[in-house]
Amino acid sequence: MRNGKRPVAVVTGVGRRAGIGAALVDKLAATGWDIAFSYWRPYDDRMEWTTADDEARDAIGTRLTAHGAKWLAVESDLSDVDAPGRLLDAAVAGLGPVRALVMAHCESVDSSIMDTTVGAFDRHFAVNARAVWLLIKAYAERYTEPHGSGRIVALTSDHTAHNLPYGASKGALDRIVLAAARELAHLGVTANVINPGPVDTGWMTDEIRRAALEATPLGRGGRPADTANLLGFLCSEEGGWMNGQLLMSNGGFAP
Repeated sequence: MRNGKRPVAVVTGVGRRAGIGAALVDKLAATGWDIAFSYWRPYDDRMEWTTADDEARDAIGTRLTAHGAKWLAVESDLSDVDAPGRLLDAAVAGLGPVRALVMAHCESVDSSIMDTTVGAFDRHFAVNARAVWLLIKAYAERYTEPHGSGRIVALTSDHTAHNLPYGASKGALDRIVLAAARELAHLGVTANVINPGPVDTGWMTDEIRRAALEATPLGRGGRPADTANLLGFLCSEEGGWMNGQLLMSNGGFAP
């Protein structure tokens, strides 16, 4: 907080209370940020493993208000090339200059080398890679905050086998975000990637859950709060020396 004014963060992928995105905005709000968050209900609705969370937006907003944060929710289809610019414009207009960009959205539909369709492949890259580039570009074009205070953080994954388009597009995301650490140096913006490892937000089967526990030395699964704690550090003043890093926050998970 500077001069009594809370900085503004844009966080994508905040569609369900059980998701990592909800934990991220809760942490940021608790540590002094105002929040503009995006969600895309049609994606959540077509995931077979999700349960309806029709009150998610307002429930998440209520928690942010309890932390003293102003907030804005924007439904945004990030496969649309104009959506990133509209999202940043809405955040600036509603809350003020954006200091942090946190990207937790994704397209994730399991398929392998032999059965991935061209349409699915293209959609994964549009949402997971192209939208990340366009969000960073829109953020940088509108950036007016003090040098050294800006933050970019994105969530990635190293899962590729039988999850080809998701894993490949997340690999592209890594390169785009890490490039920003160098290309946006003149703005004093840091850019880092977090790999949370397997975090059960409702998608795990019993078999996957057992395998993840067996592969994690600490003997428990990842929690949304684990990712949020690292994000809180990266977005703090103390985290300002972390830059251009792909950080594993997975309890030592080793498949």
